[in-house]
Amino acid sequence: MIQQHTGANGQTIPFYILFCLLVLIGKPVSAQQPGMMVRIAEIEVRAGFMQEYRAILQEEAAASVKLEPGVIAIFPMIQKDDSTRIRILEIYAGREAYEQHLKTPHFLKYKNSTLHMVKSLKLLDMDAIDPQSMPAIFSKQF
Repeated sequence: MIQQHTGANGQTIPFYILFCLLVLIGKPVSAQQPGMMVRIAEIEVRAGFMQEYRAILQEEAAASVKLEPGVIAIFPMIQKDDSTRIRILEIYAGREAYEQHLKTPHFLKYKNSTLHMVKSLKLLDMDAIDPQSMPAIFSKQF
């Protein structure tokens, strides 16, 4: 069963993407692990900064996943109908891993160099609605 959530502004957020990411990066998953921190960041980038913002974000996301054991996934996406709107699926082993992430040189570089580019930022902490049904997703190959 693949569930989707339609937000207040009509955009669709697929919850299964978080679990697919875990499979793709080779982490065993049966459901959301206790203590795991899952977040969706909603970012609107000011006009004229999109190309520069994307490059900086891409560098930060890659470094976070590669260098930080507590960062399970940072998966940036662009909204199809509005290229100034970014969504980032963030998955951390726990709150402590997230707090450590905020202190890393690559995150601080990202945050400080893009602050003037960001028009709005909203952080949404998430929980899986039905984590027991998630293993069925992994039996399907794409």
